[in-house]
Amino acid sequence: MQNIVILAGNIGQTPEVRTTQSGTKITNFSLATSRPRLSEGRVMRDENGYRVMDTEWHRITCFNGLGKTVAEHCEKGMKVLVHGRIHYTKWIDSMGNDRYGCEIIAEKVDFLSRPKSAENENPELVERDDEIPF
Repeated sequence: MQNIVILAGNIGQTPEVRTTQSGTKITNFSLATSRPRLSEGRVMRDENGYRVMDTEWHRITCFNGLGKTVAEHCEKGMKVLVHGRIHYTKWIDSMGNDRYGCEIIAEKVDFLSRPKSAENENPELVERDDEIPF
Protein backbone atom coordinates (compact mmCIF):
# COMPACT_ATOMS: atom_id res chain seq x y z
CA MET A 1 0.00 0.00 0.00
CA GLN A 2 1.24 3.48 -0.82
CA ASN A 3 0.15 7.04 -0.07
CA ILE A 4 2.06 9.16 -2.59
CA VAL A 5 1.14 12.61 -3.91
CA ILE A 6 3.01 14.66 -6.51
CA LEU A 7 1.73 18.19 -7.16
CA ALA A 8 3.14 20.91 -9.42
CA GLY A 9 1.73 24.38 -8.98
CA ASN A 10 2.07 27.95 -7.77
CA ILE A 11 2.48 28.99 -4.15
CA GLY A 12 -0.59 30.97 -3.05
CA GLN A 13 0.91 32.99 -0.20
CA THR A 14 4.23 33.45 1.57
CA PRO A 15 4.91 30.34 3.69
CA GLU A 16 4.08 30.70 7.39
CA VAL A 17 6.27 29.17 10.11
CA ARG A 18 5.24 28.22 13.64
CA THR A 19 6.92 26.26 16.40
CA THR A 20 5.20 23.68 18.60
CA GLN A 21 5.71 23.53 22.37
CA SER A 22 8.11 20.64 21.82
CA GLY A 23 10.22 22.76 19.44
CA THR A 24 9.14 21.24 16.12
CA LYS A 25 9.06 23.85 13.35
CA ILE A 26 6.07 23.60 11.01
CA THR A 27 5.84 25.53 7.74
CA ASN A 28 2.52 25.83 5.89
CA PHE A 29 1.64 27.22 2.48
CA SER A 30 -1.11 26.87 -0.06
CA LEU A 31 -0.49 25.49 -3.53
CA ALA A 32 -2.69 26.11 -6.58
CA THR A 33 -2.90 23.48 -9.30
CA SER A 34 -4.88 23.99 -12.51
CA ARG A 35 -6.29 21.78 -15.23
CA PRO A 36 -8.45 22.43 -18.28
CA ARG A 37 -12.23 22.17 -17.75
CA LEU A 38 -13.79 19.43 -19.87
CA SER A 39 -17.27 19.16 -21.34
CA GLU A 40 -18.24 15.97 -23.13
CA GLY A 41 -14.58 14.97 -23.33
CA ARG A 42 -13.44 18.23 -24.95
CA VAL A 43 -11.55 21.17 -23.49
CA MET A 44 -13.88 24.12 -22.92
CA ARG A 45 -12.86 27.52 -24.31
CA ASP A 46 -14.06 31.03 -23.44
CA GLU A 47 -15.32 33.66 -25.92
CA ASN A 48 -11.69 34.64 -26.71
CA GLY A 49 -10.62 31.08 -27.48
CA TYR A 50 -8.65 30.58 -24.25
CA ARG A 51 -8.97 27.34 -22.34
CA VAL A 52 -11.21 27.52 -19.26
CA MET A 53 -9.18 26.30 -16.28
CA ASP A 54 -10.30 24.80 -12.98
CA THR A 55 -8.02 25.61 -10.04
CA GLU A 56 -7.74 23.57 -6.87
CA TRP A 57 -6.03 24.71 -3.67
CA HIS A 58 -3.98 22.36 -1.50
CA ARG A 59 -2.69 22.89 2.04
CA ILE A 60 0.99 21.91 2.22
CA THR A 61 2.80 21.21 5.51
CA CYS A 62 6.58 20.90 5.85
CA PHE A 63 8.52 19.99 8.99
CA ASN A 64 11.88 21.07 10.42
CA GLY A 65 14.71 21.35 7.82
CA LEU A 66 12.48 21.15 4.75
CA GLY A 67 10.18 23.76 6.27
CA LYS A 68 13.13 26.05 6.99
CA THR A 69 14.33 25.79 3.38
CA VAL A 70 10.85 26.50 2.03
CA ALA A 71 10.39 29.48 4.38
CA GLU A 72 13.76 30.97 3.39
CA HIS A 73 13.53 30.51 -0.37
CA CYS A 74 9.86 30.44 -1.38
CA GLU A 75 7.37 33.23 -1.90
CA LYS A 76 3.94 33.79 -3.36
CA GLY A 77 3.70 32.96 -7.05
CA MET A 78 6.72 30.62 -7.25
CA LYS A 79 6.30 27.34 -9.08
CA VAL A 80 7.18 24.26 -7.02
CA LEU A 81 6.93 20.49 -7.28
CA VAL A 82 5.81 18.83 -4.03
CA HIS A 83 6.32 15.13 -3.27
CA GLY A 84 4.47 13.93 -0.19
CA ARG A 85 1.51 12.12 1.27
CA ILE A 86 -2.14 12.90 2.02
CA HIS A 87 -3.03 13.34 5.69
CA TYR A 88 -6.63 13.54 6.93
CA THR A 89 -7.64 14.98 10.30
CA LYS A 90 -10.88 14.94 12.27
CA TRP A 91 -11.84 17.17 15.19
CA ILE A 92 -14.88 18.46 17.02
CA ASP A 93 -15.52 22.20 16.74
CA SER A 94 -16.78 24.49 19.51
CA MET A 95 -20.40 23.71 18.51
CA GLY A 96 -19.84 19.95 18.91
CA ASN A 97 -19.85 19.24 15.16
CA ASP A 98 -17.44 16.80 13.54
CA ARG A 99 -15.00 18.65 11.26
CA TYR A 100 -12.62 17.16 8.74
CA GLY A 101 -9.46 18.43 7.09
CA CYS A 102 -7.01 17.32 4.46
CA GLU A 103 -3.42 18.41 3.93
CA ILE A 104 -0.34 17.27 2.07
CA ILE A 105 2.65 16.41 4.25
CA ALA A 106 5.63 17.34 2.07
CA GLU A 107 8.64 15.06 2.00
CA LYS A 108 10.42 16.90 -0.83
CA VAL A 109 9.91 20.30 -2.48
CA ASP A 110 11.65 21.15 -5.76
CA PHE A 111 11.82 24.78 -6.88
CA LEU A 112 10.66 25.14 -10.50
CA SER A 113 11.13 28.91 -10.58
CA ARG A 114 13.19 31.48 -8.74
CA PRO A 115 11.75 33.97 -6.29
CA LYS A 116 10.92 37.28 -7.97
CA SER A 117 13.53 39.00 -5.80
CA ALA A 118 16.26 36.71 -7.23
CA GLU A 119 15.19 36.81 -10.89
CA ASN A 120 16.92 40.14 -11.55
CA GLU A 121 20.18 39.14 -9.87
CA ASN A 122 23.10 38.03 -12.03
CA PRO A 123 24.38 34.61 -11.04
CA GLU A 124 28.06 34.56 -10.20
CA LEU A 125 30.17 32.87 -12.80
CA VAL A 126 32.51 30.30 -11.34
CA GLU A 127 35.73 29.65 -13.24
CA ARG A 128 36.86 26.05 -13.03
CA ASP A 129 40.27 24.75 -13.87
CA ASP A 130 39.43 21.20 -12.85
CA GLU A 131 40.51 18.47 -15.18
CA ILE A 132 37.87 16.14 -16.48
CA PRO A 133 38.58 12.73 -14.86
CA PHE A 134 38.22 10.61 -18.00
